[in-house]
Amino acid sequence: MTSPDRLSTRQWRTLTVSVYLPMALSGIGLGAVTPLLSLRALELGATPAEAAFVVALLGIGGLLGALPAGVVAGRFGEKRALVGGLVLDGLLFGSAYAAPDVRMLGALTLGAGLVSALLIIARQAYVTEYVPFALRARALSTVGGMFRVGSFVGPLVGAGIVAGLGLAPAFLFAGAMSLVAAALTAVVPDLHTDGAATPSRGVALAPILRDHARTFATLGLGAAALMLVRSSRDVLIPLWCNAQGLDAAATSLIYGLGAGIDLLLFYVGGSLMDRLGRRAVAVPAMLVMGACFGMLPLTASALAIGAASVALGLGNGISAGVVMTLGSDASPARGRPQFLAGWRLTTGLGSALGPVLISAITAAATLAWASVAVGAVGLVGAAWLWHWASPERLRSVADRVARP
Repeated sequence: MTSPDRLSTRQWRTLTVSVYLPMALSGIGLGAVTPLLSLRALELGATPAEAAFVVALLGIGGLLGALPAGVVAGRFGEKRALVGGLVLDGLLFGSAYAAPDVRMLGALTLGAGLVSALLIIARQAYVTEYVPFALRARALSTVGGMFRVGSFVGPLVGAGIVAGLGLAPAFLFAGAMSLVAAALTAVVPDLHTDGAATPSRGVALAPILRDHARTFATLGLGAAALMLVRSSRDVLIPLWCNAQGLDAAATSLIYGLGAGIDLLLFYVGGSLMDRLGRRAVAVPAMLVMGACFGMLPLTASALAIGAASVALGLGNGISAGVVMTLGSDASPARGRPQFLAGWRLTTGLGSALGPVLISAITAAATLAWASVAVGAVGLVGAAWLWHWASPERLRSVADRVARP
C-alpha cells in the first residue's frame, strides 16, 4: 500500500480524514464530559465519594478492556473495531444523557472505558500497519496530539454547553461527536480486503502474551514508568498549588500553561524520534519531568510553580506518541492487536499507579515527599529506557518479532 519510506499526499489525506479527525472529534466529546461526570453523579444524588468512583470507572474500564479489546480487534480487523467501537461509544454517552440514577451512570461510564481501550488499540494497530516505519513516530505522535486536542478543547466546549443548556446535554454532544467520528472512520481503507486474510484472525491472546513477556517486563516497564510520571502531573500540580495557598483560577491557569505546551510539541517529538531514534526523545523527556517533580517542593510562588508546569508540559509534549511508538516497534505482524493489548495493559497500570503512589506517600509522609518519589521514578525510568530502548535492543526486538 505504501512505499518503504513515505506516504503520498492522498494517503496522508486519507489518514487525516479517517483517523486523525475522528479521533479529535471523539476526543473533544470525551473531554467535554470527563470533568462533568462527577457533577452529573452529584446531580443524580450521589455522595462525593460515589461521584469520585464514577469518574474512576472510566479508567478502570480502560484497564479491564485492554485484553478483550486486543481479541476483538484481532478477530474483526482494525476498521470494523474502530467503527463499531465509535458507534457503541456514541450510544453509551447518549444513554448517559437520560441515565435515571447513579448506578446506571456508573455502568455507562464503565462501558465507555471499555470501549476506549478498543479504540486506542485499533487505532494504534491501524496506523502501525498503514504508515511506513520511517514515518511511524510522526504518525503515532499525531495520534497522541489529537488526544491532547480533545483534552484541551473538550472542557471548553463542555463549559459552554453547561452554561447554556445544563449538565445532561453535554453527554448528548459527546455521543454525537462519536457518531460523526464513526461515519468518517467508515471511509478508512480496509487494510485486509479479505476478512479471512486478516493476519491476526485466529491468533490466541495467551500465547502472544507469553511469547512477549520479556518485552513487557523490560521495554514495557520503562514505558509504564513514563506513563506513571505523566499521570502524576494531573494530581501533583493542582494539589501543590492548593498547598501553597493559590486559588482555583490561578491553579487552572498554571495547569493550562503546561497543557498548552503539550499541543505545540507533539509533532516535533515524533519527527525527532523518526530522525534520531526513540531513545533520543524518551530519555530526555523522563529526565526533564523527573527533575521538575524532584524540585517542585522548592517552589512556593505562582511564578515558580508555573515555570515547573511549563517544563512538565515540555517533557510531556515532546514525548507524545513515544509509548505507542515503542509498542508498535516491538509488535509482531501476526498477532499485533493482541500484543498491543498486553502493551496497553502494562502501560495503563503505570498510569493508574501514579495517583495511587501519590496518595499513599502523602498519607504516610507529606505531599512534598510524594513529588520527590515521582521525580525519582522519572530519573530511574530514564536510565531504564536508556538501556532497553537503545537502537541495538530495539533492532533485536524487531528482528525477533519479524520471524515467522
